[in-house]
Amino acid sequence: MAIHSIAADSITRMPSVEALVTFSLASVVLIVIPGPSVLFVIGRSLALGRRGGLWSVVGNELGALVPLTAVAVGVGSVVAQSIVLFTALKLLGAGYLIYLGSQAIRHRRDGLDDPSSPAARSVAARTVLRQGVIVGATNPKTIVFFVAVLPQFVDPHAGSVPLQMLVLGLVFTLIALVFDSVWAIVAGSAREWFGRSPRRLSAVRVTGGGMMIGLGASLVVTQSGD
Repeated sequence: MAIHSIAADSITRMPSVEALVTFSLASVVLIVIPGPSVLFVIGRSLALGRRGGLWSVVGNELGALVPLTAVAVGVGSVVAQSIVLFTALKLLGAGYLIYLGSQAIRHRRDGLDDPSSPAARSVAARTVLRQGVIVGATNPKTIVFFVAVLPQFVDPHAGSVPLQMLVLGLVFTLIALVFDSVWAIVAGSAREWFGRSPRRLSAVRVTGGGMMIGLGASLVVTQSGD
């Protein structure tokens, strides 16, 4: 009896099926519209190739679990409403994106003259993954999104609001993982075609780096309420 009671209580604390379906549909609509995450993935895929793009997607989504958890426990709303904290996080994330973009442009010709050289090899997966995690964890727009959207699909009467937010956030993250992976594959495949020519590959790397620098610059001028 006690086990059944605990199981029933856990179920009541989960988002309803209707809420999950509605939230999933809304998430798909929001995710398919190109935004900062899509631009980041495309930029990385153009700079690093399909493999690097996919690892960037995984890292970005893992990093997004940090602001998701913060929002679920109530810290996220504090950051979103604090000008100082939000600005600090925004500048940190923007600065890191600009750094990654600058590195892609700086090393745009690495390995082009000798494809067998170490410089021509792909960046280590763990390095790309770590960079993606940092970008995902420091994206201020992710916090604002979760703070604004998740409460709309939570039922306070069902109890355990943080758990409901975590479940909804995980659903969003999984959907984003799928769609962002598609962008990575498409952009990475295009990069491979351009890579047949050293000059074109260099230009593609510059384009990918420029996209990340532009994305970082856009975060700098973004207001907390945007």
